[in-house]
Amino acid sequence: MKELKIKTDPKVEFVFNEYPAPVRDKMLFLRHLVIETAKATDGIEELEETLKWGEPSYLTKIGSTLRVDWKSKNPGQYAMYFKCTSRLVETFRVRFEHTFEFEGNRAIVFRLDDEVPTEALKHCIKAALTYHKVKHLPTLGI
Repeated sequence: MKELKIKTDPKVEFVFNEYPAPVRDKMLFLRHLVIETAKATDGIEELEETLKWGEPSYLTKIGSTLRVDWKSKNPGQYAMYFKCTSRLVETFRVRFEHTFEFEGNRAIVFRLDDEVPTEALKHCIKAALTYHKVKHLPTLGI
């Protein structure tokens, strides 16, 4: 894998540390997948890890912001969020209809006891991190 410059806001670590222990492991796993996917993706040299709406968020120069979060009002689930005005989730619904659970046009939702379909999720992450380069493709390069 190539070298990836990661610019991290120190407040992100605080947010991860505030999640309940079983949730924290799930959230850190999603973080790991985002970083691993960014490292493996041509055209991504820098990944910014910051907070948007108080949620850990990931941005690239060629992509659309993706966020991860768990909310206490739905304690049995956590999610990866995408810009709702993009074609990301609508494309994921077509490509991964029987793989993921979706929330509207903005999120892939996971149950705490689910096994995350890692390879499929990496395709979704890559599409988000490279969105401005692939948005003209019928299935966003997936």
